[in-house]
Parts: sequence; structure tokens; C-alpha cells
Amino acid sequence: MTEAERLISRLAELGMTLSSAESCTGGAIASEIVSVSGASRVFLGGVVAYDPRVKSSLLGVSPESISRLGVVSDEVASEMAEGARQALGSDLAVSTTGLAGPLGGTPEIPVGRVFIGVSGKWGTRVYRETFSGNRDEIRRAATQAAISHLLHYLQDHQAN
Repeated sequence: MTEAERLISRLAELGMTLSSAESCTGGAIASEIVSVSGASRVFLGGVVAYDPRVKSSLLGVSPESISRLGVVSDEVASEMAEGARQALGSDLAVSTTGLAGPLGGTPEIPVGRVFIGVSGKWGTRVYRETFSGNRDEIRRAATQAAISHLLHYLQDHQAN
């Protein structure tokens, strides 16, 4: 059983719903989830918010957070996950914002840096990851990490 299948199964057991807010993964998390039969029971939808204006207008990310910290930051990942949860009315939401490259890296934010936000009734957590590889490999790794973090979030809180 894949992690996406395990996630869908666990959410269905718990009667919980899921949404996504994706930037650097560009909808790959939603795609991975909906590839699982039965995903429609738990997955409400997702927003691909690549542009900062979309992050603000659709997900409620504070323009101040974006201007102060940049779009690749823990605060923006947190606000994206919380915004998706609110906008789509889900019990749980995941977000990604990062730098898949190959251009744009800095010493502070290297290529491969991805922030993954998970928001649910137990609060919001943000995970800072740094992946290596080419653009596609980084995006795939971030997608799999996001699904894994969702499973761990549920497990850590022993959702019943």
C-alpha cells in the first residue's frame, strides 16, 4: 500500500476531509491523492497558488509575511495551509512553498528548500526540508514528503 493509499484510508476511517495549497509542487500532491481510488470520499480540492497575489487573494496569506520573509518561508507555508483549510472547509490541509530550481537559489534559501505546512484541529506545523536533484526530482520528493507529513500529523495526534 502506498503512503497516499494509507492516507486516504486513514482519513476515511476518521471521517476527515483534506485540501491542499501548492506552490512549488504545482498540483502534484492533489494528483497523487486523486490517483487513489476512493479519494473523492476525503479530498475536497486544492489550490495551485504559484503567484504571491494568488497566495494572498485565495488563501489569505498576509502580504506583509510575503514582503518581510519571502514566499519561501515557514510563515507563508503555515498561512497557506490554514488558508486552504478555511477556504475549502476541510478538516486537514497541506501546503508547499519552495524553490525547485535550477535557478534562484541563495545561501539563505538554496535550491531544494521546501516548506511543508500541515494544518488541522491540533494546530499547524511547518516542516523545513532541503531536497537534492533536478527540478522534477525535488518536486517529487516534496510531494512524497508532504503525504508522509500528513500521515505523521495524524499519527502524532492519534486521531480517533
